[in-house]
Amino acid sequence: MPDTQIVHLNGAFLPIGEAKISVLDRGFIYGDGVYEVIPVYKRAPFRMAHHLRRLQYSLDGIRLANPKDDAAWDELVRALIARQPFDDQAVYLQVTRGVAKRDHAFPKGAAPTVFLMSNPLPLPTPEQVAHGVAAITAEDNRWHRCDLKTTSLVGNVLMRQLAADVGAVETVMFRGGWLTEASASNVLIVKGGKIAAPPKDHQILPGITYDASVEFARSAGMPIDIRPISREEALAADEMWLSSSTKEVIAITTLDGRPFGSGVPGPTFRRMYAAFQSHKPPGSRRV
Repeated sequence: MPDTQIVHLNGAFLPIGEAKISVLDRGFIYGDGVYEVIPVYKRAPFRMAHHLRRLQYSLDGIRLANPKDDAAWDELVRALIARQPFDDQAVYLQVTRGVAKRDHAFPKGAAPTVFLMSNPLPLPTPEQVAHGVAAITAEDNRWHRCDLKTTSLVGNVLMRQLAADVGAVETVMFRGGWLTEASASNVLIVKGGKIAAPPKDHQILPGITYDASVEFARSAGMPIDIRPISREEALAADEMWLSSSTKEVIAITTLDGRPFGSGVPGPTFRRMYAAFQSHKPPGSRRV
């Protein structure tokens, strides 16, 4: 990442090499903060209002006052987008509880730290879309508030590394025999042409792309159920997908080193992928 890339920190736009925070920032000491990643197509934020609603939900969940209203966030994100040399972007937005003496209790009077940066949007390659990706499975041993998009991500990091260790893209997780999500993605399955996804509860992140996939599937007339999914049902599915802001929707075709389903992206995935692309701005759609 070039040191000259422009980021935003606490009210100022500056080169990333000049952006500094205190070692006493609670985001650094405790992971005491929340974040969002907003995809941007042709310099237009995708589902911005949905991301800002989830940001508020996460801030409420850790009892941290939102330092800006939606209009101010929107203006700030768009100002950062305009300062980047690339059109398709992934805007990273982070708010921590700020700088204070190290003490577990919330500090009084600390100003939140607000940081934003934007990088090129790392979408799946055409080969991944055409052939699918590899994933592994693991027991979900993270904390019980996975619905909050906090910066305390060591559990997800360890799960993602299990996949990286064997050259896979993701780790699909189960808790007590039930499908939750993947380390940095939501998970959907297909059986007999019908899509199913786990309900949004404290065990999974309420994914913006998850919501978009449900909405787009229904608008395209594709049947979809939101309900608990057992490990046995998930592993016996015809198709399994990952969804996230940077993956959009991608098919898993290898699981735990073996072909999954037919071993190629299935017909329902192809319909879902086409539906997703149709909702993106003209010029950013892929086939």
